[in-house]
Amino acid sequence: MLLTTAVSLEAIFLTLMVLVSQNREAKLEEQRADLDLQIDLLAEYEVTRLLCLVSAIAKKLEVDETEDEDMKELLKAVRPRDLLNELETLEARKAVP
Repeated sequence: MLLTTAVSLEAIFLTLMVLVSQNREAKLEEQRADLDLQIDLLAEYEVTRLLCLVSAIAKKLEVDETEDEDMKELLKAVRPRDLLNELETLEARKAVP
C-alpha cells in the first residue's frame, strides 16, 4: 500500500514537472514567434522604403518605369495593425467549422 502511494506521488510530481516544462517551452515559442513577426515587419518596411527610393531615382533619371498593379501594391506603406487584424480574422474563420 505504501509503495503504491509512493509511486502515485512520484507520477504526480513527474507529471507536474513535465507540464511546467511544456508551459515554459510554449512561452519561449510565443516570444520567438513575436520576435520573428517584428523582424519580418521591419524587413517589409525596409524593402518598401527601398522600392520607393529606387522609384524616385528612376523618375529623377527619367527612366521609363512600367506602372503595374504589383508595383503599386508593393509601394504601399506597411500597416502592421491591419496585417495582424487580417491574420486574426483568417484564424477565426479557420477555427469555426
